[in-house]
Amino acid sequence: MEAGEAAAALLFLLSAAVSLVAAVSTGAVDFTYLVTVVGEGSSSSSPGSGAWWHEAWVRVRSRAVAPALQVGVWACMVMSVMLVVEATYNSAVSVAVRLVGWRPERRFKWEPLGGAGAGDTHVYKLSIGAVCELKWPKERLIIQVLDDSTDAFIKNLVELECEDWASKGLNIKYATRSGRKGFKAGALKKGMECDYAKQCEYVAIFDADFQPEPDFLLRTVPFLVHNQNVALVQARWNFTVNDRVSLLTRVQKTFLDYHFKAEQEAGSATFAFFSFNGTAGVWRTEAINDAGGWKDRTTVEDMDLAVRATLKGWKFIYLGDLKVKSELPSTYKAYCRQQFRWSCGGANLFRKMIWDVLVAKKVSSLKKIYMLYSFFLVRRVVAPAVAFILYNFIIPVSVMIPELFLPIWGIAYIPTALLIVTAIRNPENLHTVPLWILFESVMSMHRLRAAVAGLLQLQEFNQWIVTKKVGNNALDENNETPLLQKSRKRVNLPEIGLSVFLILCASYNLVFHGKNSFYINLYLQGLAFFLLGLNCVGTLPGHCCF
Repeated sequence: MEAGEAAAALLFLLSAAVSLVAAVSTGAVDFTYLVTVVGEGSSSSSPGSGAWWHEAWVRVRSRAVAPALQVGVWACMVMSVMLVVEATYNSAVSVAVRLVGWRPERRFKWEPLGGAGAGDTHVYKLSIGAVCELKWPKERLIIQVLDDSTDAFIKNLVELECEDWASKGLNIKYATRSGRKGFKAGALKKGMECDYAKQCEYVAIFDADFQPEPDFLLRTVPFLVHNQNVALVQARWNFTVNDRVSLLTRVQKTFLDYHFKAEQEAGSATFAFFSFNGTAGVWRTEAINDAGGWKDRTTVEDMDLAVRATLKGWKFIYLGDLKVKSELPSTYKAYCRQQFRWSCGGANLFRKMIWDVLVAKKVSSLKKIYMLYSFFLVRRVVAPAVAFILYNFIIPVSVMIPELFLPIWGIAYIPTALLIVTAIRNPENLHTVPLWILFESVMSMHRLRAAVAGLLQLQEFNQWIVTKKVGNNALDENNETPLLQKSRKRVNLPEIGLSVFLILCASYNLVFHGKNSFYINLYLQGLAFFLLGLNCVGTLPGHCCF
């Protein structure tokens, strides 16, 4: 067991203890209603004053519906506690790393390399151009462009772009294949089979919409050269291409900033393990081969490789200060497809890797617990489950079930705590948090559906749909759009259905006041579902400073 792992375990226990002490000291925790007393809070009428069907409903509600829902409430309370402790732990580690200055350069050997000055539409030009400008000796750099597109016109443009850079003296290879079997994993596997690729000790991977800075290799490769047990050096994504274009991209930035600043930072600083983000990273070729290479068994081939490499004893380094410019999905449909792929693939990989993690001999018991509990269970299953079931189903239904007991610490204090620990690492996004909360409420429906599909391996569990990007066209000052722009695509029936349900529950709560008043929250949630159901996506003019 390494010092970082022991410290992580102690910090996790400390986070749980602090959360419990805070709850007890404020009187938030109240377990006196583990089983709700049947009939409590019901509005039974005096004999003869109500219709028979109403009395029958009250009996069924109190004896069957309320007890069943109460089980769901306590299950959600347990998951909520798991979630808040995990979030507190990640944020605490992330903040501590920054305050103490526990940078990767202090934990791993890093020295400049001697002699190194130094292995979709038109978006491809930006990425190819950025890679070709990387500072590295030309005789030691091979650039491989993997073109998996199906558009013959685009393929021709990409090939011409490669030929143009080759004429300037760059060793650039254009690679394609006849089919798309395995999608991205298949393309990467095919690319690694090329003779010139087999000669490379390290491989840097960039998606077509990523634009690395010229010093990218100079800042990443030294970690691999001087630390033979390190397999991956991951950089952070920077969203300056289109993060201010719309409200949609703004809320995406809030979500992903927390992932990079808290989750990735915490995993790297403690267990030297986190998920490869699929791009903006440099791999040691030996580690890829040792882990079994690229596999297309899930839609998260990057996470799959990272987990398998970790089980072989390899370590990862995350560089939060090294940012690579990238682009966010600009439409609601594209973002939903991306999130479905990520959520479904992560849950499915959890199913496939449980036994492999348990029997792995090259990782410590603490690291196994971290991988199975924090990395997989809480983030891939618990988070989407509690977000949707509790806030979009149980709480709305509770306004019509007065017998149902909802502990205040679970429906108010825990969400507030989650909001605080998220805001700690995202102070610059604080003004978008209210919109982010509503947007995440809608996305929880898609993530839960994806997680269930992945865990149960339903028909759509291994579907791959490319996330479309628009490049720098989104920043065109002449491309102004209204605050709410309605797409011409069809309406999204699941969102519309949930919006009707939430609005009806809110209206019931407003008219028939019960023990709790949730109608303001429910109306806002219903409005969010309704707008996204009609494909209304928030957009902003380029000159807006929001």
